[in-house]
Amino acid sequence: MKIIEYPDRDMLAIDVANQMAGDLSTHLLNHETASIAVAGGTTPAPIFDDLCAADLDWSRVRVMATDERWVDSNSERSNARMIGERLMVDRAASAQFLPFHVQNKEPEDALGDLESAVSPELPISVLLLGMGADMHTASLFPGVQGLKMALDPSAPALVILRPASQPEARISLSARVLDAAVSKHLVIFGKEKRTALERALLLPPEEAPVQAVLSETTVHWSP
Repeated sequence: MKIIEYPDRDMLAIDVANQMAGDLSTHLLNHETASIAVAGGTTPAPIFDDLCAADLDWSRVRVMATDERWVDSNSERSNARMIGERLMVDRAASAQFLPFHVQNKEPEDALGDLESAVSPELPISVLLLGMGADMHTASLFPGVQGLKMALDPSAPALVILRPASQPEARISLSARVLDAAVSKHLVIFGKEKRTALERALLLPPEEAPVQAVLSETTVHWSP
């Protein structure tokens, strides 16, 4: 793990977007397609605003969320909606999106088909993660129902997690899939999350799930 510090968040967004674009470009030189898995929420959105304009053959790029709430893609709680609005525009509009939600089905009934779509795109070429102050990443929350499976070295590509504090289930890439990404970026802001990251290094993944994906990860931090 290495940490890059930035004086402000705007500079971070521009630099991370450039690094991710470079990672994708390099991967496409040697592979027919590339895959990118990205976090939802507010943190990555400014990065997407720059990344979407990168001069790449986006038609060869497969985009997925690192995790998704089991909600319709039109919901304000949907990561797919935010990714569609902020990343899959401009030049990136020609990329192919792999959803983690199926209408009118329960997660358990849809998981097999979702995994079948994701598996050919593994390992992930470029990964963009966020982290909460509780040291969760993707939907791997400390103590969440399903975490043991998500952290298992033999876990499937996708796992179902059910946070007690959330109204819906979540689908997430498992820790082994996240950690196996070719190029890994973690973006965090503020002193609280920097302190949480330093604490995570001293704890097992069961208590600090982000610890399971930090090997050879580039951490981008700004106040």
